[in-house]
Amino acid sequence: MSGLGVTWIDGVLEKSLPLPDRGLDFGDGLFETVLIVHGQAVYFDLHLQRLERGLRTLGFPNCVSLVKTHISSILSSRGFNRLVAMRVTITRGEGPRGYAPPDTCTPRVIITCTNLPDDLYKKIALPARISMAKIRWGSQPDLAGLKHLNRLEQVMAAAEKTKAGVDEVVMLGQHGSIISVSAGNIFLYADGSLVTPDLCECGVRGTRRQLVLESLAPELGLSTRVARVSSEQLIEADEVFYCNALVGVRPVAQYAGRTWKRHGVSEALHELYWERAQ
Repeated sequence: MSGLGVTWIDGVLEKSLPLPDRGLDFGDGLFETVLIVHGQAVYFDLHLQRLERGLRTLGFPNCVSLVKTHISSILSSRGFNRLVAMRVTITRGEGPRGYAPPDTCTPRVIITCTNLPDDLYKKIALPARISMAKIRWGSQPDLAGLKHLNRLEQVMAAAEKTKAGVDEVVMLGQHGSIISVSAGNIFLYADGSLVTPDLCECGVRGTRRQLVLESLAPELGLSTRVARVSSEQLIEADEVFYCNALVGVRPVAQYAGRTWKRHGVSEALHELYWERAQ
């Protein structure tokens, strides 16, 4: 498999996207990034739940069964024996010129698989250095939480990250509270409790965020809450980490002059995360 990956469109190996496509024209669609370990999709049900919510919000036909069929076919035919990142993109497919979606549509399913380093999950990632992004999330409650195709804010934040030479950047909302990092959800550990930002106005409700809140933290006896989070709270926290589908849990070592050397909560969550993923 090449570094750029292999792509299937509606279940057929392809090297080009049929046009027109409303995903390209308007960002009219959704996507999921699924981790494949030993040929199995990790925490797959959480991705399908979020995808189904997104399809319903955007008014797409429910094509979750079709997505599952395509993914099952790819996994059985390829028999991946490496760690693989599978991006599953659903667009509204073809449509007439103009913003208005067609009365009926046939969603287009685009799946790209790319190899990852084999040792990604064997040990927790090195603690990250993070800084603050200048670009902020725009507020749009109707789309908050969805992993839709409009990712320009994160593209710009990732460019800032590269320029700053850090591992990640923290992104604020329009009211100045912390929302996330550019490619994941952020958690603070303070006063014996885990706190993660409220995403009612913007941001992506990550599958690993859901997993930590609903499963991993309770299993470790950790209380959790969702609330507005300020930069000052982040600096004062006992521990900070972020999570996404590819890294699992990654602790934070440095932010705005603050240094964290102990990452016990992150390490415990990471260990349980991979234990449950097998």
